[in-house]
Amino acid sequence: MSREIRGGLATFFTMAYIVVLNPIIIANGTDVEGQVIGDGTTPNTALVAAGTAFVAGVLTILMGVIGKVPFAMAAGLGLNAFVTFNIATQMTWEEAMGLVFLEGIIIGLLVLTGLRVAVFKAIPGQLKTAISVGIGLFIALIGFVDAGFVRRAAGTPLEMGIAGSLTSWPIFVFIVGLLTTAVLVARKVRGAILIGIVGTTVLAIVVELITKSGAFGPDNPGGWQLNVPSVPEQIFGLHNVFTLFTEFDPFGAFSRVSVLLVVLLVFTLLITDFFDTMGTMVGVGRQAGLVQEDGTLPRTREILLVDSLGAVAGGAGSVSSNTTYIESAAGVGEGARTGLASVVTGLLFLGAIFFAPLVTVIPYEAAAPALVIVGFLMMTAIREIDWTEYEIAIPAFLTIVIMPFTYSISNGIGAGFISYVLIKIVRGKAKELHPLMWAVAGLFVVYFALGPIKVLLGL
Repeated sequence: MSREIRGGLATFFTMAYIVVLNPIIIANGTDVEGQVIGDGTTPNTALVAAGTAFVAGVLTILMGVIGKVPFAMAAGLGLNAFVTFNIATQMTWEEAMGLVFLEGIIIGLLVLTGLRVAVFKAIPGQLKTAISVGIGLFIALIGFVDAGFVRRAAGTPLEMGIAGSLTSWPIFVFIVGLLTTAVLVARKVRGAILIGIVGTTVLAIVVELITKSGAFGPDNPGGWQLNVPSVPEQIFGLHNVFTLFTEFDPFGAFSRVSVLLVVLLVFTLLITDFFDTMGTMVGVGRQAGLVQEDGTLPRTREILLVDSLGAVAGGAGSVSSNTTYIESAAGVGEGARTGLASVVTGLLFLGAIFFAPLVTVIPYEAAAPALVIVGFLMMTAIREIDWTEYEIAIPAFLTIVIMPFTYSISNGIGAGFISYVLIKIVRGKAKELHPLMWAVAGLFVVYFALGPIKVLLGL
């Protein structure tokens, strides 16, 4: 029992950063109508942080009780970026979270019918890896831009700092935070990312007290972005997270955008959520010695069913899709082998609800180092791609680079799928393609052609 409790504590402290990062990404994003989550134009980061902790806590406890494994769940990084920058920009937050909810229902049906494994086998493994790597690069770019380290420029698309120079105290704080977090991660310190966020925030508060840099604006390009760091006036707080569960609209998107676009958006969510979970399950399960000779885990169906509830609950609670976290390996490393560890982690997440007000004092410059490091961790999977085999390397490359370069995860996935199918056809290997790959590539062709089609039809 002591090992399970230690394991639950270790897992929580290695992934508690999501309570800060998730609202940093989604609570500050605006939808097609200029609204933020919870309505209005003023971000409610504390409420979203509390909602993030609540949903993560409930799902992680369910994973421990039903799945009986030491796997923890929380809002997925990458998934939340896709919802914020690719879905909510085309519809309201209610409709965007409704699509996340629908994606969870679909994944649940795939689990119950046994089709989830079939879909898993249809897409080449290295293309799945490229999707994860591309999302990592995209998240890192978001971190650099949010911190003001990378900015738009007059002569070039992007530049470093202000007019090519690192001349502001907030950027200095970001650099210190990035280097500190990198060292902690390199030394394999448990909770490195969370320690990095807390430490950088304290540094930001001290720097602001001394320099009075103020808030970022047109007349103050060297100011703090998002929040001006200060000693928190409130540490504890009560937030009615259940108000977030009244916001989602599962079918509103169909009247906002085309059915084809809805299908592609849901499919992209499904693919990203789908394969992240499978990789995490196998990786952490193998470390825990839970993987059987056939490569599966005991109670696989129960584990996948709880995981599918992550999208359902995340969409319904307006905190984005929740997924199984690779950080669960920290708890396994402490000896966790049963669902008791997950129950401990879940209870700690529920306790974190009351500390949500602390999120409102964290500037982008203190949280962005964590985004960059998480991007690095996701990119490490690039070693699994065979770059000497151009048949898969070119689609993988396009998937990875188009995501950050076009600020769109779906564009990257579409480019990868289409180029993979095309190269297979040209090389006379069309028979090797799974029917699902033909269907998805065809959908993405139509997706990319929507603009020209509308022009031709005069729409």
